[in-house]
Amino acid sequence: MLTLYLFQEDVQILKMNGDQIAVVNMYCGNQPVFICQKDVSNVDALNILYTSASHRQLLSWYTLAQNGNMSAGNNNTALHPLWVRCDMSDPARTTWFGAETVCVGHKVSGVKLYSVTCKGSTVDKSAFITLDELKQEHKKRHHPSSVSGSARFNLFGSTVVENTMIESQSSVTVDFKWSHVESILETPPLSSTATLNIKVASGDMRSPMFEMYRELQFLQTLADGLRTGETEWMEPLESISAVNLTKAYLQELQSTAKTLQDQAAKTSTKPKTETDTPIFNSLLERGELDFVEQLWVRMRKSVTSCQDIGDCLKLVIDALRYGDIKPWIHRDSSSSLSKLILQSYHQQIEHVSLTGVIPVHMLLEMGLDKMRKDYINYLIGEELTTLNHLCYYLSTEVDLQQQVIRLRKLHHLLEIIVTCGTFLGLPYDRQFLLTQSCLQHYKTHPYDEEHEFKLQMKPALISHFYQSEQPVLWGAEVSSGHGPREVRTSLQLSDRPMVDHVIFETDYPNETVNGDSEDPAFFSTMVCCSLVNFA
Repeated sequence: MLTLYLFQEDVQILKMNGDQIAVVNMYCGNQPVFICQKDVSNVDALNILYTSASHRQLLSWYTLAQNGNMSAGNNNTALHPLWVRCDMSDPARTTWFGAETVCVGHKVSGVKLYSVTCKGSTVDKSAFITLDELKQEHKKRHHPSSVSGSARFNLFGSTVVENTMIESQSSVTVDFKWSHVESILETPPLSSTATLNIKVASGDMRSPMFEMYRELQFLQTLADGLRTGETEWMEPLESISAVNLTKAYLQELQSTAKTLQDQAAKTSTKPKTETDTPIFNSLLERGELDFVEQLWVRMRKSVTSCQDIGDCLKLVIDALRYGDIKPWIHRDSSSSLSKLILQSYHQQIEHVSLTGVIPVHMLLEMGLDKMRKDYINYLIGEELTTLNHLCYYLSTEVDLQQQVIRLRKLHHLLEIIVTCGTFLGLPYDRQFLLTQSCLQHYKTHPYDEEHEFKLQMKPALISHFYQSEQPVLWGAEVSSGHGPREVRTSLQLSDRPMVDHVIFETDYPNETVNGDSEDPAFFSTMVCCSLVNFA
């Protein structure tokens, strides 16, 4: 954000992206805009707003600066849109005034002027402007046109239970757009276009992926320890020590291993103990865990120090060296321990020094190998992608830290797919498209749980989620003209105020007004637009 100061001491201009302010985002999106307010270093921090009279001088300067006919030179470069915070002191209760240049080719040909007026929340629907009144307001400035609608519904996220808000960092909303609105707050018709906005945070206990998330957290702990030199060990999930668990596992193998084939048949699936939790709550459970993967499962639940890891691996390597066990492993296993097992088949195990961070490095490799196979098993099994599309995520040519980052991306992708599939029941073709979108995004973008993934939907597929619910945002818009000369008059009804720099009167004391109430309350925001042409 850039701060500029004009020659008047009390004027402060902030440069930011328009999508950071709800009302401005409706008209300017994420393009840079100037936000004008009083300089907080010279006034009370709460008194940053201009009166509606003061704004007119600011917008006049902006308009004159853009009008080539009033300029001595030929510099007619378009400025960023200007938006001025207002204090609602005028009869219309104006909260924003805005100005935006209109260009024909590279030449500024006019300015659009915006005014934003607001009302506090109410459950009284008769207090809202009617559709006819909205059309008349538009007709005062422009030729009449049809009215289009928009609405947003929450499908998944924070919920209210017995007047208590249960917060969630994950959310799935759906945006509808349709033409020919017939009444205020009408339900979007099935002919609407619908777009899911999907933001999923890993670690939600409601997710079928929660157990895999805990496994990933342990993996991340190992990686962080290698990177920083300090490891914050997680509380063990097993009451038995890691060394004793490893000894018991090796003894189990020795008692059953007659031949490599017998061992593969008898220990390919480990009998579940009371402490075992099915992977992905059986949704993505993979039975064919090899020796290294089963060892990882035991160790990640029980190790609490580097010494634990070293002692466990020494037991295993000694058993391999002396031929006490001949375990089977997957052909494509790439960990250091897997390579030692392959060497043990030929009685040629190289010496491994289990000092320093080497044991942690080896355990991290084991976890990466195992978890990659878990994710592949689901994605390929559900026919959501192919191995060719997963090459970036499965590569072992990059260093371990980068491998962990890519695994986290793959995990987040699965959190998104499984959340939408489980809680929204998305059909296969939508899950497939969402998978491809996520895979492509994360090949070129950093890990980001705040990113919203978009997915086009047919309203009929999710109608049972929204048709009996109230929207969190509902809008009607009258428009005239086309392209840069298009002008719009809009009404937005929302469960939260769309303007955050003023305090509204409300039927409810809380900022979020809708809970379990049968009659939801809405804030009302109206935006009018005028077009000023330069002669």
